[in-house]
Amino acid sequence: MKIILIKDTGPTEKTKIIYDLFNALLRDAGMHADYQVVRAADIGIYGKGVVVKIFPGDIVYQNVQEDDVNNIIDTTLKQNKPIKDLRLDFQNKQIRIVLRNCGVIDPEKIDDYIGQDGYQGIKKVLQKFDPEKVIDEMKTSGLRGRGGGGFPTWMKWNFARGVEMDQKYIICNADEGDPGAYMDRSVLEGDPHSVLEGMMIAGYTVGASKGYLYIRAEYPLAIERCQKAIDQARVYGFLGENILGCGFNFDLDIRLGAGAFVCGEETALIASIEGKRGCPQPRPPYPSIKGLWGKPTVINNVETLANVPVILHKGGAWFSKIGSETSKGTKVFALTGKVQNSSLIEVPMGITLREIVFDIGGGVLDNKKIKAIQTGGPSGGVVPEDLFDTPVDYENLLKLGSIMGSGGMIVMDEDDCMIDISKFYLGFCVEESCGKCAPCRIGGTQLLNILTDISEGKATMSDLDRLTKISSAMQKASLCGLGQSAANPVLSTLKFFKKEYHGHIVEKTCQAGKCSGLFKYEIIQKKCKRCGLCQRNCPVGAIPGDKDKGYLIEQEKCIRCGRCFDVCKFEAVAR
Repeated sequence: MKIILIKDTGPTEKTKIIYDLFNALLRDAGMHADYQVVRAADIGIYGKGVVVKIFPGDIVYQNVQEDDVNNIIDTTLKQNKPIKDLRLDFQNKQIRIVLRNCGVIDPEKIDDYIGQDGYQGIKKVLQKFDPEKVIDEMKTSGLRGRGGGGFPTWMKWNFARGVEMDQKYIICNADEGDPGAYMDRSVLEGDPHSVLEGMMIAGYTVGASKGYLYIRAEYPLAIERCQKAIDQARVYGFLGENILGCGFNFDLDIRLGAGAFVCGEETALIASIEGKRGCPQPRPPYPSIKGLWGKPTVINNVETLANVPVILHKGGAWFSKIGSETSKGTKVFALTGKVQNSSLIEVPMGITLREIVFDIGGGVLDNKKIKAIQTGGPSGGVVPEDLFDTPVDYENLLKLGSIMGSGGMIVMDEDDCMIDISKFYLGFCVEESCGKCAPCRIGGTQLLNILTDISEGKATMSDLDRLTKISSAMQKASLCGLGQSAANPVLSTLKFFKKEYHGHIVEKTCQAGKCSGLFKYEIIQKKCKRCGLCQRNCPVGAIPGDKDKGYLIEQEKCIRCGRCFDVCKFEAVAR
């Protein structure tokens, strides 16, 4: 059976028309038994308009219209010839392990998952491996936590396994809160059984009989599909008592997160499941020793767990051949921002930032000059374009003052202001701080106030030293990772873009034109038609005058809102 995948970007009429047309024309040609047409949310490739992928063969077409469908059937399906005008050409450097089934199987049918070697990992483990052997395979694989910390997965499991206790727990952390991130959501919506199987293997290894999927409530489709997957797995005997007749008992439930970013931190997540306020707790003891309800608890994120079944099925040695020396396997990134092909990608560790942006992402939008890329979400750092040849792995990103994080990756061009970017991410962290510890609660607000002064031309060069000192204090003294890494955007932009800070403070200019507090608006008398539109739209009455005498802007009253600039039809207001 050959498959035609149609990328479904949402409930669009165009996608449905193309889908129906393919099915109708294939029936007319007597080819419907040979081809299955599937609408997919993710096929690992993002082009313009409706994207169609045909495999085997991996031919990809973009901007497909109704008139193109017949041509695709006649030329590509019947004659095995690509259509150059439609084909999406790019150097595909992706390797799909975590996303192996996304867009390929129906996530609501367990039989589809089983047909792609699903549940072979847990079957192999229960029938052939003891827990020690599983630990060895995971150690050989070199898999590290994909939630951001990069802690060796085998070591976390081994800690929990070594504790003698009547009850242990496995938790899947699907509390994805980074702005612009949708990696976990895509896996849960596209291949929920892979996560369930990973949790089962973890449960067998550490001696846990209960697991929880902690999913943010803003992901209703992921919740629905995970619940269906759990129900199906119980019916097929993969969850419950005496799984596969091997004496292993394990079951799962779903718990919903209320959208607090801080609940992505392990101890805050545990508190949330226990019905308490989601605040981090001092460590040690670590959750693998004393976690949920005081019992040993292994917490892994969605991507980490989705890797596990493949590793146990194909072997740790197979997995360890992919990636770099210290960071094995692949990493899923949500590539967004000023990039041609915003997409969910999965790349081998060790690939460079330049390859990601240009070879996979297609370069920058509108032929603008690329400026930087931000990795690791709101807690990550900003990497300038001259360092894009840096390999992407845990150690190299850390050296640049950034982090891997859960996988957010935002491309920025010449129109982005680094002070404005730092304000955005710091503002997010301040808003999401639980407020429990003073370094995060007070330090974050102080940093944000200083950045606001810089963006409004009210700061001095001495404020840059204050930024550094407060950031250092937050890194050393904050209770959890949110506060410890909240200053990363500030420190990285200070390191690589200090000239922009100097320009804002000394020259009172924002070259990117983002910091409205530094703008100065003036009326060009030669162009002014004295229509009074600017005066009527000024919210603070900063434009005196009349049709006879003309108008001017009183700089002392002006709040730099830009309303006069926006409404003027004659380009008579200069900024």
